Amino acid sequence: SSSTLTLHLLQLYDLLLKVPPGKVSTYGQLASLLSSSPRAAFCLAIAVGTALRNNPFAPTVPCHRIIASTGYVGGFSGEWTKGKGKMKGREIEQGPKVTEKLELLKSEGVKFDARGQLKDKGCLWEGL
Repeated sequence: SSSTLTLHLLQLYDLLLKVPPGKVSTYGQLASLLSSSPRAAFCLAIAVGTALRNNPFAPTVPCHRIIASTGYVGGFSGEWTKGKGKMKGREIEQGPKVTEKLELLKSEGVKFDARGQLKDKGCLWEGL
């Protein structure tokens, strides 16, 4: 319930509600919008990922619209990648949760290539 959430989590989830269907943002962009300092935003990006992994309001609060700053689809529901495809020279594999995230985004009109890389940077939501 929202009564057990911190003010910071409520601010993050409120910001997520502003990312419209058909758009995506990044963990770092959300952190920058929530922080007044670039250094704090860097550290906060990790906390944003943790908060999204534990989002009790998904998919109403659309954490699936947040991707890695590289344009890669990123993780979903605590699942990251494991082993096929390529990302930064590493082999990656999409598990069922990441596949679900890709399907949700695809249904909203956001396109990714076979490796999970965002095809159209015009889909990036820059914030307020």
